[in-house]
Amino acid sequence: MFTSRLLPPRRALRLIAVFFCVLFAVTVLAAEGTPETNEKADNAQKLRDIQVGPKPDWSWLPQLRVLTEADYPPFNYYDEEGRLTGFNIDLARAICRELSIDCDISAAEWSTLVPSLKANEADAVIASMAINGKTIADVDFTNRYYMTPARFVGRSGALFREVSVEALKGEKVAVVRGSAHEAFLRDFFDGAKIVPFDTSADARGALKAGDVDLLFGDGISAMFWIQGTDANRCCEFKGGGYTEARYFGDGVGIAVKKGNTRLREVLDYALARVKASGRYEELMLRYFPLPLY
Repeated sequence: MFTSRLLPPRRALRLIAVFFCVLFAVTVLAAEGTPETNEKADNAQKLRDIQVGPKPDWSWLPQLRVLTEADYPPFNYYDEEGRLTGFNIDLARAICRELSIDCDISAAEWSTLVPSLKANEADAVIASMAINGKTIADVDFTNRYYMTPARFVGRSGALFREVSVEALKGEKVAVVRGSAHEAFLRDFFDGAKIVPFDTSADARGALKAGDVDLLFGDGISAMFWIQGTDANRCCEFKGGGYTEARYFGDGVGIAVKKGNTRLREVLDYALARVKASGRYEELMLRYFPLPLY
């Protein structure tokens, strides 16, 4: 028969004290992590700091006044509840969080963005503004934060999983007439049968109907067409993206007033921090249903 035996009071108190000491130590380790874990975290942070570069001074910048426009989904638009949202909007907020400053974001007509910047009515324009010869004459840009790649699109299935000069010989490729995409095709895929169309819609319709084998054009608009009801799941990307600056530009950057080097350096630093933290990749996955590149 089992009989219980009470511990002497002092011994019981000592055991209770030991129990709580062990419990406290375990709790602290769980909260703080092991030395090895902490060292790995410190090393990862140091690596991110190296990738980001030296930290500039932005104590003079209590607030970032950002201008965008509101008619370019998914980059900037008003949602069903009338809230300004989109990839550019969330990127602006992420930048402000990295700098621990207030973010004042407002939308305006595209034609007024640069004049407003020049008039000091805003600090930065985050509105998918392309970096090219025309825009850099008016504003300065940060490092680019995305590029618009050119992509091949074909009918869904096993054909053209790999795209190469050899694979496209004799194949009909739709393209918009007079575009940079047509020029690129003629320079690098001259063995293909290039079929120019007046509009992107005409080119996509030809691909959907099977009148051409592939379509070559703007990757972002093609992505949303592929995912939309008009395509009716007919088509998919084939191969990877093409980003040659000579044809497709130097990408998109944040615009600041000409000569505002101090702000440009701060924004470059914040952009790099957003990318190093993984936040940029999260935004790409949220707003773009297919890989762009």
